[in-house]
Amino acid sequence: MAGFTPHADGTPDTPRDQDASTRRRILQLVAADGPVSAADLAGVLDLAAAGVRRHLQALEQAAHVTVHVGPAGTRGRGRPARRYVVTGQGQAVLSQRYAEIAADALHFLADAAGPHAVEQFAEHRVRELEERHAAVVDAAGQDVGARAQALAQALAGDGYAASARPVPGTTVVQLCQGHCPVQEVAAQFPQLCEAETRAFGRLLGVHVQRLSTLTSGGHVCTTSIPTIPTRSPAGHGTGPPGDPAPAAGR
Repeated sequence: MAGFTPHADGTPDTPRDQDASTRRRILQLVAADGPVSAADLAGVLDLAAAGVRRHLQALEQAAHVTVHVGPAGTRGRGRPARRYVVTGQGQAVLSQRYAEIAADALHFLADAAGPHAVEQFAEHRVRELEERHAAVVDAAGQDVGARAQALAQALAGDGYAASARPVPGTTVVQLCQGHCPVQEVAAQFPQLCEAETRAFGRLLGVHVQRLSTLTSGGHVCTTSIPTIPTRSPAGHGTGPPGDPAPAAGR
């Protein structure tokens, strides 16, 4: 059993434990980077592509990942590579499952104090996010693309499996969130998504647009960020709740 990582109680991991750990890591990477191929994952994990394909097959059989339908890359002159995205069931595996009680609480709040109270809660929640990440984003300087990268890294640290990707041939960066810890609640209360979009606009200093969401069936939440600023990024977190970005596209 030499070489196996021990549990907290001192007993070593079994091969089954290691398989489960590797599959969870692959699932996280697919959420963050999908659509992604076995070869791409093998490069990140420093594993053999054949082994990664075995894990992907197991994840696909468990309905945690699925083959992406759309334009695919190729490997040399062979057939197109299979590229994977996370399914709804896969998202559930990654989540901390407190959705039911959170949704119940927001329904109670809406009934007791009205829909506006939910909007106030959503805004309060993202203001905390802004305050937590403002220094990191500001440290990236005035370049919007660099600020978007900094925000993506900060969100990744929060568990959103986030990345920022320039769109070739444009002055746009897409902020992609492959996982949302509050996905099930946000499906019932889109105010959470809308407030988050406004917060991104305030942090980045530009008008951003939500193109897709996990709650509406997308495999990621995608926010379009123009890298040519339309206003100063200074003053984020100080304006009224409705400032400055348009409501998220649903």
